[in-house]
Amino acid sequence: MSSNYQKLMVWQKSMTLTEDIYTITKKFPSSEIYGITSQMRRCSLSIPSNIAEWWERNSDKLHTNFLHIAKWSAAELETQIILSQRLGFISHSEEQKLLQQIQEILKMLSWFISTLKKSNLKAAS
Repeated sequence: MSSNYQKLMVWQKSMTLTEDIYTITKKFPSSEIYGITSQMRRCSLSIPSNIAEWWERNSDKLHTNFLHIAKWSAAELETQIILSQRLGFISHSEEQKLLQQIQEILKMLSWFISTLKKSNLKAAS
């Protein structure tokens, strides 16, 4: 049985990003297992997890806290991807693919947040 949040395109795209991060970080140096590998995995997993938590808090649909956390995690992951390429852990093409995924997710999250803020303003009027 799937929850309704699983139908959200932003959740689906963030799950794909998380899978990609787990796959790519498997080839990172073993010395980084508790460093950047762990951090990138936690950040990537935070994105769909916070989207799901926001969705399932039925009374909090208009509040954007969890969506902001997802957005902040995406920005943090973006920095870690750039560093990973600079350190030679990933190729330039892998970096570009991941950054493109993040940009798309960030745009979708920004749209959700903006739309919900507008809904809050209308409800308060």
